[in-house]
Amino acid sequence: MNSTKPPVVFIHGLWLAASSWQPWIDHFTEQGYDARALLWPGEARDIEDARAYPENVAGFGIEEVTQHLVGQLGDFDEEPIIIGHSFGGMIAEKLLGENHGRAAIAIDAAQIKGVLPLPLSSLKSTLPVFKNPGNEKKAVSLTAHEFRYSFGNALEEDESDALWSQWNIPSPGRPLFEAAAANFSKHSPAAVETHNDTRGPLLLIMGGKDHTVPEAITKATLKQYRGSEAETDLLEFEDRGHSLTIDHGWREVADACLDWIDRAVLDKPASKEPESARPAIA
Repeated sequence: MNSTKPPVVFIHGLWLAASSWQPWIDHFTEQGYDARALLWPGEARDIEDARAYPENVAGFGIEEVTQHLVGQLGDFDEEPIIIGHSFGGMIAEKLLGENHGRAAIAIDAAQIKGVLPLPLSSLKSTLPVFKNPGNEKKAVSLTAHEFRYSFGNALEEDESDALWSQWNIPSPGRPLFEAAAANFSKHSPAAVETHNDTRGPLLLIMGGKDHTVPEAITKATLKQYRGSEAETDLLEFEDRGHSLTIDHGWREVADACLDWIDRAVLDKPASKEPESARPAIA
């Protein structure tokens, strides 16, 4: 096993602040990693400021967010491991496909170009944005009720409401419009280099009760990687919803990520040589 651990960066998705990763940062730091959460363009570090000035994040799309994060990756002396949730998971896939990062973990990752399933629960979860076409250029917030359906459906209502109060911030609507149109756009920003043989290993994680990114989307995403010889794995938490990175069970997910990193990353030399794809793990 390598004696020096690579840095780890965390990327949040829509409606959660970067600071929602703080328990993960503390946990990974205790394990010897240099762990940090990355900010989206325009995002304030302080949650109250993010809520007070939603216009600062309005209008940014997937490509702008991705390039903003690429700039932050330049602060590291070596390629980090990238862990993302929801749209952060999609962006983690994009970054790894472009050979940014030593490895990536995409947790309940948003739909990429080429993925066709669109379950009704996913449509309902995004209705707060799509109900107004003008939201493409705006930042949108979720009510506690909307958050409970989209994130906290596998939780008791009190816990869901507490998480909404603690971590929810307004987010740009544009990434959702871009993802929705991805399969009708030749040059969609939601496209990912899924056939890259020289990228690092990738772990896809899904929650079996996720309303926002149901397991059908993640399983269809896995199929997009069939043409790559690079390692791609799948792990399911059957009883978890979209809140699995922030709710009372977050540490179980974090420890599963650490275990995968130990096997798929630290036990192997950093290399761009292709290797045979492994079967999915569940």
